[in-house]
Amino acid sequence: MKSLMIQGTSSGAGKTTLVAALCRIFEQKGYLVAPFKSQNMSNFGYATPDFEISRAQAIQAIAARCPIEPDLNPIMLKPLGNYYSAVYLNGKYYMKMHAKDYYAKFVKSKGIQAATTSLSKLQKNYELVILEGAGSPAEINLQKYDIANMQIAQKANASVLLVSDIDKGGSFASLIGTMDLIEKKYQKLVKGFILNKFRGDIDVLKPGFRKIKQLTKIPVIGTIPMMKMNLPEEDSLNAKAKQIAWTKNNISKIDKELDKLAKVVKNNLDIKVIERVIK
Repeated sequence: MKSLMIQGTSSGAGKTTLVAALCRIFEQKGYLVAPFKSQNMSNFGYATPDFEISRAQAIQAIAARCPIEPDLNPIMLKPLGNYYSAVYLNGKYYMKMHAKDYYAKFVKSKGIQAATTSLSKLQKNYELVILEGAGSPAEINLQKYDIANMQIAQKANASVLLVSDIDKGGSFASLIGTMDLIEKKYQKLVKGFILNKFRGDIDVLKPGFRKIKQLTKIPVIGTIPMMKMNLPEEDSLNAKAKQIAWTKNNISKIDKELDKLAKVVKNNLDIKVIERVIK
């Protein structure tokens, strides 16, 4: 059993897409792979008569060619407004909760228990579990309640790759700032940086690569270009996101798009380095 985790310096850095790409890349390399995200906030689900999870993990499962099941996303939060969310636990509606109660009464009891139980099942049944973080691990006001990033990486014994959206600017500062704000006990888990959504000549970035390794001792292991993808948006905050029908035809289209995505990512990431740091 091996584990790898993708975390980001912010929401929208590209964690979900990168996990999907890596699921397909390692599936093609012969691994029995499953994705995992302990907690996902989204209004876009994958629903069956028996359960509902975030559609992001459903798409990642299509990438991994593994069954879509509740253990891939044991906690889903559907925002209702005014700091309330509908909480789905192990694929079933649990209750409506205010953010304050969610953090104070749920996260450290039922939340972490559900996350670790699902993770353990996946690690038992698959050769490689690729975990996705949520938001940023450096939200210092919420770190003690964070069951989607470093705490779960440690429980999974996973190496962490930290991705940043360079198109927004400030990626080098975001990576170094994130490392500075991660608790000391977790910093050693981070094995590589990835820059995402790059436009232009990569040679322009190389002095930054050298400087960031000098400052953090952590290498940049890939720069992924900005690309057009015909995949359903994973984040409910994106105004363009729409519900989709999970027909065979749509799933086939998603599958073909995942192959294209995986090819681009494979050509721009040092996969051999990633295989070495997976543990």
